[in-house]
Amino acid sequence: MKAPGSYQELAELLRSRLPKLVSGQLRIAHLLLADPEGTAYRGITEAARLLEVRESSVTRFANSLGLPGYPDIMELCRAWVAEQAQVARRAEHAGEAEPGGLLSATLEQEQTNLARTFGHLERASWLRAVELVARAPRVHVMGLRECRPVADLAAQRLGEILPAVHRLGDGSLPDELKELREDELLVVFSVRRYAADTVRVAGYAKETGLPVVALTDNAASPLVEFAEVGLFAETTGVSHRRSLTALTALTQALITEVAIELGDPKPDHRLLDTLHFYY
Repeated sequence: MKAPGSYQELAELLRSRLPKLVSGQLRIAHLLLADPEGTAYRGITEAARLLEVRESSVTRFANSLGLPGYPDIMELCRAWVAEQAQVARRAEHAGEAEPGGLLSATLEQEQTNLARTFGHLERASWLRAVELVARAPRVHVMGLRECRPVADLAAQRLGEILPAVHRLGDGSLPDELKELREDELLVVFSVRRYAADTVRVAGYAKETGLPVVALTDNAASPLVEFAEVGLFAETTGVSHRRSLTALTALTQALITEVAIELGDPKPDHRLLDTLHFYY
């Protein structure tokens, strides 16, 4: 097996193996996916203590990935951290109007995020997400904090093509959760650092019998545990703030695919036209 030559290749390999990993192996994989920054400088002794496994288990896990040992995982993470820092420095010190400045750095990063997001989509997961949304008698949508605008967009666009869409998170959650029914669907949005209420609602939906579609940033997201389908978007930004461009594009693509599945119904704007809502 060819060993991963970059953190991106390592992450892709880990995501593909997640369904087959157990116990300590799964904890190791989740840590590598969720915290490459920490892994870059966290020695094997500290990593083993944090994961509650033996150092030999961490070494064997690295070997199973085609790497000589854990220090090689650290090196891949260090290279990735250095790459992100270089992009951030370029953005901080460049003038917006200069070629190669902030605008160019942003464009380059967003193009990379979009390419990785759509390039790594699993077709089976994508088709299952489309099927779940298109066939649900009612779709509940939830996203908080920085993901609230993406969830708002999803709720609005889905409301134009589906018979019943309910936006969660605008009122009292305990009261809103009473409306969830077993044959309906929950679509959730959250990226690191994950909104606790969103994770709790996803867990409650699973216990209630609702399938969950999670749009998040990686396979180690806490939402994945409760989701029937997880769709992942790259969120690396040119500064310490995460970018939601790829997540938004993924959301719009999903809604478009659902619309096509339903015969591409035209949004009904008669009421808005009657009220002269549009200029």
